[in-house]
Amino acid sequence: MTCQSLAHVALVVRDYDEAIAFYVGTLGFTLVADEDQPQQNKRWVVIAPPGNPAGGATILLARAANEEQATFIGNQSGGRVFLFLETDDFDRDYQRLLDKGVPIEREPVVADYGTVAVFLDLYGNKWDLIEFRKPG
Repeated sequence: MTCQSLAHVALVVRDYDEAIAFYVGTLGFTLVADEDQPQQNKRWVVIAPPGNPAGGATILLARAANEEQATFIGNQSGGRVFLFLETDDFDRDYQRLLDKGVPIEREPVVADYGTVAVFLDLYGNKWDLIEFRKPG
């Protein structure tokens, strides 16, 4: 049985507020925790995928610590941010992306493992929206 989840990954962002607005306001995530860690010069933001606000996989947002990191964000020439949003209802969640104006990099493709589309976040990083085919 599939369920909505997001790979547990740390993602470096330029600005916390705009990143949180994208995930919570646009993609429908739930803000779980927001912790300042001044001793490490970091602020960790934990966001749960739609339909799973109490736990499960999360995404951790960390602010770009230097100009080199900030430049790298959204400038992924030849590279990718390997994150994926797994869904239990591909059509519903793909339509939600379209309705919210999220840029689609690749239209849905049906493969042996399931259906996948690629969309862009606010920095131009590529994400996979994927519905895995259930075995059997």
